[in-house]
Amino acid sequence: MPGSKDKQRMWSVLFGNVQKALGSPPDLICRSVLVKEEQSVQCMYLETMVDTKILDDYVLKSLMAGTFPEAKHPDAAADGFFRELPLSLKPEDLLKQTVDALLAGQCLFVDPARERIYMIDAAAPKQRPIDEPKSESIIRGPHEGFTESIDTNIGLIRKRIRNPHLRMEKLNIGNQTRTTVMLIYLDNLAPKSLVEEARRRLSAIETDSVLESAYIEEYIQDRIWTPFPTLTNTERPDVVSAHLLDGKVAVMVDGTPNVLLAPITFLEFFSSPEDYYQRADIATFLRWIRLISFFTAVFVPSMFVAATTFHQELIPTQLLISLSAQREGVPFQAFVEVMLMEVVFEIIREAGLRMPRAVGQALSIVGAIVFGQAAVDAGLISAAVVIVVAITGITNFVVPVYSFGVSQRLVRFSFILLAGTMGLFGILCGVLFLVAHLVSLKSFSVPYLTSVAPAHKSDWQDELVRMPRPWMHANRLPGFINLLKRKK
Repeated sequence: MPGSKDKQRMWSVLFGNVQKALGSPPDLICRSVLVKEEQSVQCMYLETMVDTKILDDYVLKSLMAGTFPEAKHPDAAADGFFRELPLSLKPEDLLKQTVDALLAGQCLFVDPARERIYMIDAAAPKQRPIDEPKSESIIRGPHEGFTESIDTNIGLIRKRIRNPHLRMEKLNIGNQTRTTVMLIYLDNLAPKSLVEEARRRLSAIETDSVLESAYIEEYIQDRIWTPFPTLTNTERPDVVSAHLLDGKVAVMVDGTPNVLLAPITFLEFFSSPEDYYQRADIATFLRWIRLISFFTAVFVPSMFVAATTFHQELIPTQLLISLSAQREGVPFQAFVEVMLMEVVFEIIREAGLRMPRAVGQALSIVGAIVFGQAAVDAGLISAAVVIVVAITGITNFVVPVYSFGVSQRLVRFSFILLAGTMGLFGILCGVLFLVAHLVSLKSFSVPYLTSVAPAHKSDWQDELVRMPRPWMHANRLPGFINLLKRKK
């Protein structure tokens, strides 16, 4: 058995190695706590990562009374409040576990007399309060949103789904950041094949850092080269809960309020969480408005370019005369006019997003109005082009999911280019290619156009039409989820 001096030397080496591994940061606190019988306990923690109130008022008081606080403090984290590191570990493994625990906000206590090493969780991560998501605001419904703390986000999910079948699998991804990633699902609803596929994709990620859920999304999505998102993300706990109750899986990343959901289908991007807090007829009307807005945003500019450049005979006579009068003296073709205005509109929109919020909206609105009017007065573009670009810009914001709105913008530019080179024939070729591309897409082995191709009639009562709840089947799962559950 080593003597007391050997023990002290062994603990001093451990503390020295920890300091060396962390680079002796200024927030690393090393102190000695005197307990009864004139024995001391060595304590080490990162001051910026722990709750000093828990340390001073709970842990240290127990130590000075001669006992270790093995009971969980009510303000501490749910799991792993108290654990002991076995001394049988190899020195390098003991050092690694010690450093990882300190970086996670735990306190290291060494009791040389008892030859024990304790880890006590006193983490106090800095976080903002729960607030409504700015990008997913609604009129009726809950106004809670996720924060950057994964523990808070898990609590918001458990608040809504008080079900013992709720499962959460923890992973640490990122060789440098060791970011906590949580796979969440209901094991009585989610198909086993879907859970296994999600687990496999997450476990296969090899990267140095994960700072946001978008890092994870790029690794687990089905296809990289596509403008359409094959996963969706949300900051709303009620949306995540609804998808989990549909048998889907969620991927939650520590440090970001955005939670990934899979699988997702094309028509689900036209649904808003507020649809389920309104009457069925109102929700149905709004979904059709969103669908019409999608086709307007994608096809109106290209149809205008094709009609005014190649197919003037399709335009009514009076309208054609009016358009011709507006275009008198304009030096550019309709294709150049529309592309120029679309690019300028995107620049103004991006500038409005990046500028301070107090002046961003004013810049977007005033900039678009002033630029459009000045361009018309100068004879650079026609007034009709300003109207077309304004309509497409407004309809692009109707879709509830921001990532899908960006996809619309990319597709719109492609159709404008096809219309400017080949007219309506180019648009038709683009539509055929677009449909073929959508049919080829999958989201976690689920066809992207599910409920249309392949058709699931059971899903039609909650797609473009939301049926009243009493008319829906009780405990209904989406058709593609039932199909996955039948697969071995």
